[in-house]
Amino acid sequence: MGIVWAIIIGFFAGLIAKWITPGKHKPSGFILTTVLGIVGSVLATWLGQAVGWYEAGDGAGFIASIVGAVIILLAWGQMARSRA
Repeated sequence: MGIVWAIIIGFFAGLIAKWITPGKHKPSGFILTTVLGIVGSVLATWLGQAVGWYEAGDGAGFIASIVGAVIILLAWGQMARSRA
């Protein structure tokens, strides 16, 4: 059941991140939006543990997942802009 929740939370975090991030070079589609949110959550968890906000085994919250997804989206936009 944990993987299902990760997919659901990842999808909503990806949607919100796409909504608040400016620019036109954004991934589209259900799968890419979900992957964006899940990778953002993993990034937020890793950064939070590196800084000391989370203990080992703790996961990032929903807001931190959105922030991680926004960071991923901004990096995606930079890579897409450099290719164009």
